[in-house]
Amino acid sequence: MMIHLALPSFLRPLMAAMMATLLLGACASGPKGSLSLVPAELNTQTQKAGLFSQPINWNQKKPGCKGECPTMMVNSLVFPGHQRLTELVDHALALMTWVDNDHPAPYDTVPSLRDYFWKTAGPRDEIDLNAKTRYRNPHLTVVELQASEYRTGMAHGISGTQFLIWRNDLKKAVTLDNLLLPGARPAFDAALRKAHTEWLAKSPAAREDPANFRRLWPFVSSDNVALTDTGIVVKYQPYEIAPYSSGQPELLIPYSELKSILRPEYLPPA
Repeated sequence: MMIHLALPSFLRPLMAAMMATLLLGACASGPKGSLSLVPAELNTQTQKAGLFSQPINWNQKKPGCKGECPTMMVNSLVFPGHQRLTELVDHALALMTWVDNDHPAPYDTVPSLRDYFWKTAGPRDEIDLNAKTRYRNPHLTVVELQASEYRTGMAHGISGTQFLIWRNDLKKAVTLDNLLLPGARPAFDAALRKAHTEWLAKSPAAREDPANFRRLWPFVSSDNVALTDTGIVVKYQPYEIAPYSSGQPELLIPYSELKSILRPEYLPPA
């Protein structure tokens, strides 16, 4: 049987391993001079200038199954002319469904995941995989990956999201450490904590009993970041900083608060 999801640990160890081993040689170096990789343009403009993508959409039930059947849904992307990015998206989506940290996943692509799922799934099991471009411009492509799963008998499904930041020029992915100036992680965490405090003030669940909410759901930092027109978005998994009913919270750190934190090439031009 496929191992069921452990609620609090979903994605965190997996994503650390994935980002370390699957980013195809993520590089910390930036371009020469003062070239900005985040143009000072509106999102509606920059979205038109990124890498071309095509959708992959399919919804299947287990072949030969009748009655209640396992289902798998995929709404993903391919990037024509950019095979490494296409393969990375496919590979990452597949691994986001595996949480047994003691054993390697018995699949490494969405097609091989599908084959494994048909062999092991319960009658009402579901997997839903999604990939979409969250932000793009001539220099960067930010892909948002989401995996949702339901196992027969569970009270509710579990989902998780991971951002992938792709340098179009280098044909490589970059991590948060690549974005930050040397030694700037404490300052980034402080800016993220400030954004978290502002989010708490607006959250209906946190405002009901602020002290108890903070006790149950303390602040934690995260490497799950996306560059956008307005700043860095940090997205959390269910149960990381809030109850399941709060979904997957997003915190925004504006570029104005990141001037001494991000490498200059990842800041919009002044």
